[in-house]
Parts: sequence; structure tokens; C-alpha cells
Amino acid sequence: MFIGIDLGTSAVKIVLVDDRQRIVSAVEEALNPVQPRPGWSEDDPDEWWRAIERGMGRLAAAQDLAAVLAVGLSGQMHGALLLDGSDRPVRPVILWNDGRAASEAAELARDAGLQHQLGVLSMPGFTAPKLLWLARHEPAAFGRARHLLLPKDYIRLKLSGEYATDVVDASGAWLVDQARRRWSMQALAACGTDPAWLPRLCESPEPTGQIRPTLAARWGMGPGVTIAAGAGDVAAGGVGIGHVAEGQAFLSLGTSAQIFVSDAAYRPNPDRLVHAFCHALPRTWFRMAALLNGASPLAAAARWLGQADIRQLLEETERHYTGPSALLALPYLTGERTPHNDPHARGVIFGLGLSTQSTDIVQAFLEGVAFSLADGLAVLEGVGPRLDSLAFIGGGTRSAFWGRIIAAVLGVTLIRYQAAERGPAFGAARLARLSISGEDPAAVATKPPIDGVIVPDPALQDAYAARLPAFRALYQALRKQFRHG
Repeated sequence: MFIGIDLGTSAVKIVLVDDRQRIVSAVEEALNPVQPRPGWSEDDPDEWWRAIERGMGRLAAAQDLAAVLAVGLSGQMHGALLLDGSDRPVRPVILWNDGRAASEAAELARDAGLQHQLGVLSMPGFTAPKLLWLARHEPAAFGRARHLLLPKDYIRLKLSGEYATDVVDASGAWLVDQARRRWSMQALAACGTDPAWLPRLCESPEPTGQIRPTLAARWGMGPGVTIAAGAGDVAAGGVGIGHVAEGQAFLSLGTSAQIFVSDAAYRPNPDRLVHAFCHALPRTWFRMAALLNGASPLAAAARWLGQADIRQLLEETERHYTGPSALLALPYLTGERTPHNDPHARGVIFGLGLSTQSTDIVQAFLEGVAFSLADGLAVLEGVGPRLDSLAFIGGGTRSAFWGRIIAAVLGVTLIRYQAAERGPAFGAARLARLSISGEDPAAVATKPPIDGVIVPDPALQDAYAARLPAFRALYQALRKQFRHG
């Protein structure tokens, strides 16, 4: 048996998978990142570990873990986590959706050759600009640093005592020579980072150590449980649904959102803000449109409206749905990457009137995220073939209603696989299996059974196509205002 642990932004998800690749048990523990200032986003790494301990405790109470052979890790990317010589964080981790390093990112972006080597234009959410920001604005904390880890790799350290990461997660740090799949000394020099801080860089299926004996005994595991290198969450999700071969594409809708295309070669195109990174199997890469705002605007809208039950709110919105909303919503609550690279962008509701209902606001945000996904798809299709269908993974897949809106706006068929909302954790469990089995990765990273298919409604396609230009025009009208407040 194998365990996959996915350290998300809003929750930790843990799955137990048997030898027939069936999810035997799954647990989830909530996380609560904070926004200490507008445009900032941070979390406490020790809260992550406490959530892991709670989740693993619940899993061990529900299932016998004595047969577990390996654990794989997946997690949110781009975090800047610095540890001192005693492996204690020097400050809270700066998360992927934090925009404070905008000027540092712009400075790093002036080197066109570096963008090509690292796979994408430098953007504020990446780790490297944050390191440069820390060196300039918090030199005392930066001076205490002795190790740089990415979020999920702090969990590895706590589990095993090993400093290691994988090529996918490291790619998202904006510190990896993507073609050569190794650390970029040029990027490290540009952001003033000591190479001695770096963890060992591994391919995703590589073993990186073993569970500490005390933890294994606490959770009822045998000795010598291997920990696979794992992968950043989106690529792990691709492994979870068997999308690792050339041209296979999917849409991931979690706290953030991505449209992802697997490649057999490295194909960077930084000028169009496409992310080109290492994939989770050796000699594979991917291109991606990355959106900072996926399901998070929906959660925020529910909070503003005083609705704790998001599922009920979606059901009510669906009952009142008659077609495209009269409102327009920009969903950029934490800025946006593809296609704008704009950390200053913010959320907007346009067209409010006395008759506006809470469901109108919810629908407008659902549509706003769909419109921003259309922008991301347009960028990808500008450097590749037309995509007629996308696999559909992430927590957002729980809402078939939202899926119908997205399919209509994008004009693509969405294919949902079983356990699609747990894709990264399941992919991490598959990487755990590969770390010890010696199997052909293609034989393990297969497509799960299809759980449903959403075909775009032609009438809705036409209706939404008429609204998309207004969505784009609203952002352009406000772009300068966002920057200057």
C-alpha cells in the first residue's frame, strides 16, 4: 500500500492507495493562511506539520498502515521557506499568491536569456523574487537562513530529516535550468541566494529517505517506509490522471487554476507568459497557463455573503440560473499571472443594481473565473494546437454546474475522472509506488475510470462568447487604476 500527501493552500489531503490503485481511505485537514497586508499571503509551516500529524493520526485510526511501503508528497508551489541552522523557520513562509516582490520580479525579468532558461518570465509569486525581496527588506531574517525549502519539502524534513526536492517543485521556484533539469547558478546569483542552502534535486519518482522510526511506530507502519521525491501539485495531478504523454491536457481548478499540456521536449515561450517546467517523470516537461484565482473567489464571495455552506450556495445559484449574468466580475483577488502578470489587479463586481441578489454575485464570480480560464486557454493555443477536450481535476470539479459554465465559455469538453478532486494526492501515491517498484511509469500513470463528461452547450457557448469581450475590456479599463490605487 502507498500514501499520497498533498499540502494544499487551504487543506492537507492524504490518501491511502492499495496495490490495485484504489483509494482505500482519504482524510482532509483545513489550513488557514493569513494576509498580513493587502497583496501579501503567508502561513506558518508548523501549522502544516500539525495538520499532517492530525491527518495521519486519523488515517492510522481508520486503517491498518502496517502494509504501507512508501509515501509520496505533493504540494503548493513557489513558497519561500527559509530555515536557520536548527531547521526552524526564520519567518512565516511567503506563499505563491503573494505579490510583494513585484519590483524584484520586474528587475529579474530584464534578462531575456534567463527567462528562456528558467521557463517563464519572472513573476512576483515565484520563489526567486521573494528571496531578493527578503534580502532587501528583511536582511536580519535573510542573514539567519541556512536552508531553502519549498512547502512540501518541509514536510519531508519533518518526516525523514532529509533536505530534498523534486524537479517540478524546484522549477516553480524560478531557480532551475529547465532543459538540463538542474539548479541554475545564474538564477541563484541573480537573487543573491547561497547555493549551499539548496536541497538535493531529484526526479519525482526517486526515493529521498525513509519515515523516522518514531513516526512509523506512532502510525503503525513497519520500518523502512520510503519517501518519494514527489512533485508540485499540478504535475502530481497530471500523474494522478495519467496525463504525462505529449499533448495530453487538463484543467485543474483548486484554490488557484491551471491549464496544463504535457510535452516530450522543453518548449519555453516566456513572451506569452506560458510556464514551461519539468514534468514529474524523467525526460518530460509541460506548458501551463497559471491563474492565481481558481475556487478562491467563490470561497471569498461566500464569506462576504455570510454563507458558510458553499455547496448550498452553488445549488441555490444553479436554481436561479437562466443564462449569462448581467453582472461582470473580475476574479483577481490576489492579482493574476496568465495572461496579465499583474500583482496589482483586484476583484471587481460591475453592474450592481437594487434588484441584485446574492446568487447573481456568486454566478458572476463563477463566470469571471471561467472567462479568465478562457484567457489562459487562448495563450496556450497561441503557441500550440487547438484543445478540444480537457481532463478536469481539483476541488472545483465537485460542482457540475460550474463545469457546465466553464465548458461553454471555453468551448471544450471536460472529462472528469474518479477521485478527480484528490488528483495531486493520488498522483503522489503513484510516485511513491514508482519509487520502490521499478515499474514502467506508463504502466502506473494510467487514466482512472471516467466519472463524467461535460459537453459544451452550443447556445450557452454563443451567449458567453458575446460576454467575453466585455470581461476583457473591464480589466483593460481598470488596469492603470489597479496599479495606482
